[in-house]
Amino acid sequence: MKKVLYTLLFLLPFSVLASSGVKLESADIDLTDNASLERGAHHYVTYCLGCHSAKHMRYKRIAMDLQLDEDEILKNVAPFGAGIYDPMHSAMNQHDAEKWYGTMPPDLSLIARSRGADWLYSYLKGFYSEKGKPTGVNNVVFKDVAMPNVFWQLQGTQEATTKTIDGQEVITELKLVEPGQLSPKEFDKTINDLVSFLVYVGEPVQLERQQMGKYVLFFILMFIVLAYLLKKEYWKDIH
Repeated sequence: MKKVLYTLLFLLPFSVLASSGVKLESADIDLTDNASLERGAHHYVTYCLGCHSAKHMRYKRIAMDLQLDEDEILKNVAPFGAGIYDPMHSAMNQHDAEKWYGTMPPDLSLIARSRGADWLYSYLKGFYSEKGKPTGVNNVVFKDVAMPNVFWQLQGTQEATTKTIDGQEVITELKLVEPGQLSPKEFDKTINDLVSFLVYVGEPVQLERQQMGKYVLFFILMFIVLAYLLKKEYWKDIH
């Protein structure tokens, strides 16, 4: 039952979860930028794969889609010991996950499709310091989330600025009070690369689908014209 409730909570619409005064930021997604997707894949393996799997994606598929050498993917992206045909499974087992977090962190294969790129981008940037929380942080987009800020060394420490609106304390801004290893611009780019990769993982054939869609629409248009001319021919004696 705990797993079911956790999953339902994770899948709540972002419009409900992003209930603070801070608006969602816009991610700049370009699925034609293979270099960005490769960097995003590397960031995912480095910072996310320890807890979150992406079991519907294989390293072989990444190499093929990004037009990279298989050895390069295994060296620069995949964790040590992974094979080219391996799916992106998390290193965390069920027992440890339940012990540390109470449940197994969800697979993120389709997270970009269920949440949206802007939600993910804002969520990953939205951690702020809050004393009393088990992880020491909270999130402006997903309040009381159990996930720690795995990017704290890169991003630094943020604090929330609040304002009372209609009797409720609402977060209006996040301020960087302790710089991280990356500048804000560099960190934004890192998170954008990661979100781009998750968008790609959610639908690897998206570019092909969009390209094919043009031909499908052209075919439908031509079919409508032919159907109309055929209808006129059949009904000409009546009309």
